[in-house]
Amino acid sequence: MNGHEVVDHERWLTARTVLLAREKEFSRAREELARQRRALPWERVDKEYRFVGRQGPQALSDLFAGRSQLVVYHFMFTPSWDEGCPHCSFWADTFDGAVVHLAARDISFVAISRAPLAKLEMYQRRMGWTFPWVSSSETDFNHDFGVSFSPESLADGTAVYNYGSTEPGLEDREGISVFCRDESGAVFHTYSAYARGIDMVNSAYQFIDLTPKGRDEPRGDPQFWVRRHDEYGA
Repeated sequence: MNGHEVVDHERWLTARTVLLAREKEFSRAREELARQRRALPWERVDKEYRFVGRQGPQALSDLFAGRSQLVVYHFMFTPSWDEGCPHCSFWADTFDGAVVHLAARDISFVAISRAPLAKLEMYQRRMGWTFPWVSSSETDFNHDFGVSFSPESLADGTAVYNYGSTEPGLEDREGISVFCRDESGAVFHTYSAYARGIDMVNSAYQFIDLTPKGRDEPRGDPQFWVRRHDEYGA
């Protein structure tokens, strides 16, 4: 940060006001993008998925918990791992505070991973989280919604992640999917985002982006600094 321009208050205020106009323009563009996101067509989910959670076996419709909208975080945690992904854990540190507010807006939230429930619960206790988290180990939900890939598809290059714009590289990847349930009980898939498309829900990144250094992440090695919250300073 050495050598950064330093000015008096009047010049600083002039520069800040110019940027404010750009920020307002960006806010309007973001609101328009959100409108277009809400206007996307839906696809009906007719396939039966069975998850395992604290309350036992659950269908996708059960995860709505009586509400009409459901947000799913696809948390990277394969059956062979003993710990959840540290990067997904970075995102998950903000989930507990959001759940109650989402519920007030007719939205349920759940994290879904392929690891068995016992591993999820053990890791959740370690992290101190309480948000709903279920295992999809007995279904192909993760594969159907584009966040898990077979070793064969990874090896032969046929695995499709983020609508084909990104190589998955790993057996499991991160993402967010949104579902809606109508009065008849029918469930619809309305939206999914992957890779950097989920940055918008990471509140720590939003704070970091306000600072002089910003993310300070070198190209090709993003999030090199991220640790699970109980591992910093270890």
